[in-house]
Amino acid sequence: MHEDHTMTTVQINLPDQLAQEAQRAGLLTPATIERILREYLKVHKTDELFAAMERMAAVDEPAMAPEQVADELHTMRSERRGSR
Repeated sequence: MHEDHTMTTVQINLPDQLAQEAQRAGLLTPATIERILREYLKVHKTDELFAAMERMAAVDEPAMAPEQVADELHTMRSERRGSR
């Protein structure tokens, strides 16, 4: 599941009690920390996607019809060809 291109050593400072509890729970192994970080990043990316979708849905302007998008692209390409 994970990529083994290169590895980076990371040193972190934790309060003693938290470090001891995490160690006892088996959370400080490289594999577990990697899994936790990957899961966090996946959730964070999903949250960002939903936030972007909410921002797009909040825009009051009507969406362009596919024909309007095609017309706009055609106009832009024509203008670009004409400016050469």
